[in-house]
Amino acid sequence: MLFFALLLEVTWILAAGGGHHWTYEGPHGQEHWPASYPECGSDAQSPIDIQTDSVTFDPELPALQLHGYNQPGPEPLDLHNNGHTVQLSLPASLYLGGLPRKYVAAQLHLHWGQKGSPGGSEHQINSEATAAELHIVHYDSDFYSSLSEAAQRPQGLAVLGILIEVGEAENPAYEHILSHLHEISHKDQKTTVPPFSVRELLPSQLEQFYRYNGSLTTPPCYQNVLWTVFYRRAQISVGQLERLQQTLFSTEEEPSEALVQNYRTPQPLNQRTVFASFIQAGPTYTTGEMLSLAVGILLGCLCLLLAVYFIARKIRKKRLGNRKSVVFTSARATTET
Repeated sequence: MLFFALLLEVTWILAAGGGHHWTYEGPHGQEHWPASYPECGSDAQSPIDIQTDSVTFDPELPALQLHGYNQPGPEPLDLHNNGHTVQLSLPASLYLGGLPRKYVAAQLHLHWGQKGSPGGSEHQINSEATAAELHIVHYDSDFYSSLSEAAQRPQGLAVLGILIEVGEAENPAYEHILSHLHEISHKDQKTTVPPFSVRELLPSQLEQFYRYNGSLTTPPCYQNVLWTVFYRRAQISVGQLERLQQTLFSTEEEPSEALVQNYRTPQPLNQRTVFASFIQAGPTYTTGEMLSLAVGILLGCLCLLLAVYFIARKIRKKRLGNRKSVVFTSARATTET
């Protein structure tokens, strides 16, 4: 049994890291992943573009329970630049409740874009991406002894997806990670960070979320992930986002290649159903749509004001004309008398 577990671990490492070279762009980019990792071309892939008018409200979805998230563990955490992302190991004292089985935390990592380019998250809501996305990866500890073993079994993994947007204030919780990035600037570099409350990385309200069956968003793209994507977003400052975008490299040494744009584009939903824990309040508009709507309303009001102005002006001219006509008639009558 121990031999089998070790074999699975080796298989996972080879497949996810060094079995085949993969990148997000270029000749080994995501459009070429299925050639080396066939499951990346299957029909239940992640991420997805969540269209809120097509989700199914499920009143029986139990609330997600985060156990141990508020309690910093006793041991420091390993922070690793693996050439594809920055990854933080998590203690087994963190686990999820409210799911079919017990899922124990293994690691978290981030996805982001590059400075000057919109987007960076993997999941989208109504075709709108955010600046970055946090993934917290858990595995089914009721049936499997490790992340690598569970990753190859149906619903063996449960991943929390947290969309991250830019706000005005710096987020102190993310400093536990971002303040150490300079220590792991190149691929395969590692460091340790003091334990902290992982709960602070998440939005304050977690009641509203989407749930669907999907896959890992990187090779080998195993389709064994139970996804929970939160509706509420976390926020970081512009400076924090720029550190994430500009500090890391995907190479071990010179020439350095910046670690940016490490997100997969949304995959077809196909026949899957996306469930929601809440009733959609109404159509959710993207930022672009909101701006267009605001401009349209402004122009409409302007046109209305101009129309009222010209109508009032026309009425005034008509009244002045009538007054002149009355004065002229009265004056004529007086002269004739």
